[in-house]
Amino acid sequence: VQLVESGGGLVQAGGSLRLSCVASGSTFSINAMAWYRQAPGKQRELVAAISSSGSTTYADTVKARFTISRDNAKNTVYLQMNSLKPEDTAVYTCNQDPTHSAFHGGQFGFWGQGTQVTVST
Repeated sequence: VQLVESGGGLVQAGGSLRLSCVASGSTFSINAMAWYRQAPGKQRELVAAISSSGSTTYADTVKARFTISRDNAKNTVYLQMNSLKPEDTAVYTCNQDPTHSAFHGGQFGFWGQGTQVTVST
């Protein structure tokens, strides 16, 4: 499985970015997809996840600002990030997991290389 992220970059506080992650393979639709982030000196944390049936979960810190979605026809998961804050600065990594571990506190599955998001004041 290959996961390729794009859409990161530098944005001012209050701005928006949309991250995309394209997955290889033919089993995309049966996998949970998730976005994690890791800031310098901090542990990797779940940002948002979407199940194979479309259920979603979000970190409390991003609720009402970020939206995760998926397009199974394009093997792609998106993360729309609005009202960005400097504390959202991190490397954002895409995850694909048939076990849906993100919904149970786990971090299993396949990982992309990550894309840097930097929010300036």
